[in-house]
Amino acid sequence: MKLKKSILTAAGILSLAGISYADDHTDPPVEVQRLHKMVSDVSADRIETDIRKLVSFGTRHSLSDTKSESRGIGAARRWIEAEFNRISEGCVAKLEVYTVSDTVTGRRVPEPTEIVDVIAVQRGILDPNRVVIMSGDIDSRISDPLNGKDDSPGANDNASGMAGTIEAARVLCQTRFPGTIIYAGLSGEEQGLYGGRILADHAKEKGWRIMGVLNNDMIGNIEGINGVINNTTARVFSEGTRDNETAEEARIRRFSGGEVDSPSRNIARLVDRLADGYIPNLDVMMIYRLDRFSRGGHHRPFNEAGWPGVRIMETNENYNRQHQDIRTEGGINYGDVIEGVDFDYAAKLTSLNVVTLASMAGAPPFPADVKLAGAVQPSTTISWDIRGDEKERTNLKGFRIYWRLTTDAQWRWSHFVPADKRTHTLENVVVDNYFFGVASVANDGLESPVVFPGPMGAFDTAKQ
Repeated sequence: MKLKKSILTAAGILSLAGISYADDHTDPPVEVQRLHKMVSDVSADRIETDIRKLVSFGTRHSLSDTKSESRGIGAARRWIEAEFNRISEGCVAKLEVYTVSDTVTGRRVPEPTEIVDVIAVQRGILDPNRVVIMSGDIDSRISDPLNGKDDSPGANDNASGMAGTIEAARVLCQTRFPGTIIYAGLSGEEQGLYGGRILADHAKEKGWRIMGVLNNDMIGNIEGINGVINNTTARVFSEGTRDNETAEEARIRRFSGGEVDSPSRNIARLVDRLADGYIPNLDVMMIYRLDRFSRGGHHRPFNEAGWPGVRIMETNENYNRQHQDIRTEGGINYGDVIEGVDFDYAAKLTSLNVVTLASMAGAPPFPADVKLAGAVQPSTTISWDIRGDEKERTNLKGFRIYWRLTTDAQWRWSHFVPADKRTHTLENVVVDNYFFGVASVANDGLESPVVFPGPMGAFDTAKQ
């Protein structure tokens, strides 16, 4: 009985200190009403129209015709560029639309071929060099990866992701954000992720500080090869430790943790939390893997360049509809045709991108130089800095400190501190037992992803 009383007394002390062991956040993030409006503005009908238009080009294979006005990847990318320009005419935040390209050869590109990306830039009004990217792939393929002549509709892979990116631009360009949003149509994905590498090189030349890439590759299928039909879940794939981690950074991580707290992983956690708060009837599965088993996607070139990025996609893939010649064989219909796309589901995943882009572009400069202290102490102290000039910080309301058990997938507790603070001590929270991080909070409640302490969690090692 005395033991029980002692435990209750300790719990009371912790409660007075603002610490709770409940499953919910002690100070939950503020609900941002305009995110609900953005979700409702996403149109399944417009996405369907765009998917059907992309399918109408017959094939969008990277080696297909580039001169025709009605067939091939050249016609498709010119239509995408024209559509971004048409959208811009009705925008509050105008889009700067252009193409970037390079000539490549490789295992799946036997002859020198120009690979062209189409991008639309919605420049930030406070910190225009801080960039978040949403991408979809323009190109398609069938069974033979070198077949650029036969029909390759690519309705789900990846007209769905490209149409979602176009629709996100329609919705988000009605709002001016502190940071820049880039909507990208990437080519050459099926031939070797060339479009992503081209845009990553372009970003380096332009000096963009990329805070995150949302790669959308197949967001429209709800009927799995395993017979499961489900429109209520989505997957987000994210790498663990950075591909370019140094030996010294690996040594720090060994003693401090961070294997599951890379910037990419904390973008995935933000995606998951925003889905819970703003996307009706959608649960996100965080997959702790760069991509699907032994497969790749267009976020990888950005990860390899040192920038965080995730892949957002359907949960239930149907391999009979991926990379297949259109045919009926053994009573099974093969091919990536329009009948395999659920447009309401594609709209739901597009909405998920919209709220994530809005949160990241609408946040203040992300916390930097996050540090943790508290070894052999009863409490934990977390400190941080924030970069950017006075203009960039006008959007800063404060910071939210997060912590969770080391075995938790998602942040569990939080504590808000005002904008003038750069350090905070969590009394009677032992540093050994939890993982910690800090997010910046905007005046309207939008938040950055959580930044984990040390180099393993840093979003930007240059000026933010």
